[in-house]
Amino acid sequence: MTGEARTPDGETGPLDGLTVVDASRVLVGPFCTMQLGDLGADVIKVERPDVGDQTRGWRPPSYGDTEESAYYLSINRNKRSVTLDFSTDAGREVFRDLVSEADILVENFRVGTMEEWGLGYDDLRAENPALVYCSLSGYGEWGPHRDRPAYDIMMQAEGGLMSITGEEDGPPVRVGVAIADIGAGMYATQAILAALLSRELGDGTGQKVDVSLLDGQVAWTSYMASNYFATGTPPGRMGSKHPTITPYQAFETRDDYVVVACASEHIWPRFCAAFDLMDLVDDERFATNADRVENRDALDSILDAELATYTTAEVVSRCRDHDVPVSPVNDMEDVFDHPQVEARRMHRTVEHPTAGPVEMAGSPMHFSGTPTSIRRHPPLLGEHTEEVLGEYGYRPEDIEHLRDVGAI
Repeated sequence: MTGEARTPDGETGPLDGLTVVDASRVLVGPFCTMQLGDLGADVIKVERPDVGDQTRGWRPPSYGDTEESAYYLSINRNKRSVTLDFSTDAGREVFRDLVSEADILVENFRVGTMEEWGLGYDDLRAENPALVYCSLSGYGEWGPHRDRPAYDIMMQAEGGLMSITGEEDGPPVRVGVAIADIGAGMYATQAILAALLSRELGDGTGQKVDVSLLDGQVAWTSYMASNYFATGTPPGRMGSKHPTITPYQAFETRDDYVVVACASEHIWPRFCAAFDLMDLVDDERFATNADRVENRDALDSILDAELATYTTAEVVSRCRDHDVPVSPVNDMEDVFDHPQVEARRMHRTVEHPTAGPVEMAGSPMHFSGTPTSIRRHPPLLGEHTEEVLGEYGYRPEDIEHLRDVGAI
């Protein structure tokens, strides 16, 4: 396989030696392939000449004084960029060459597009039976809605998430990041790794992976779906509150908000002690969690009034002194100044050839023997076209010809 994907100090990730051809754009596919790159795979990002991934143009904000989109930079590290025009015969032929030696292909074109180009799974596995071919789409490869366009906000709405997100008497609210894309990207990574394991334990044959944004959102409804199945009543919006635990929510303080999580019966009396509310422990309305949930409105009225008399820092201090789970509601500045975030190397910086030092969130996957790393900056458009094609046997005159015919 091409590329060893080694870290600058010689360390390798657990997927070292594997090659990924990334024909995806925007978020769901690039998020998936970034994870594979973080794990050590050599990710070859295939982009359209001149324009590249659409997110290169999603600015402002851009990074520093450059035109490097902050959005693009956030999800494209540990990749090499090659430009190919799939509308040309030569571009498609080069793509087939790349995939013929790859372990994994990830694409998120509209369903049927790759087949129209002669680049579908059945077309490519004939030459590379070991290929794990992952297709990502809004609605999946089959079903009555397979051909509909899909965007994150639609999937959050259609998959039920927005019906349970937001304040009780307020409008439906979108989760603040594109959680449908990110969730499907995570499922895709899991499925790809499972398919690789199956290949290794089996006869060496790969398979096609089909992951949709809608399926991912439906799967994420988890216990809220179970609550609906158990009661026959669709759950509604509750703000930060939990349907089966209380107090487990955000409270307004004198200067901001704070989150408290009394997730067990042992925590409840400690919480009451923290705020000199021990009379609540003996109140039969609040004796057990089930009682507290049943009498939630009465309890909320008492706790809202009490915690509003303290600052957030005072609530956090009192709770931690009594071993009660608590957190301020951090903004991005707070998050990336957080000592635990720093200790876990979740705040990273990589040097970029035009944007300079680029800060980003790190990988949450940590290994004792094969650490993840940021080996490559998010690539410039086509930065590695000559390098990669050279590894596949293309001579300088071949590459020049591909430029002349508009294939790269």
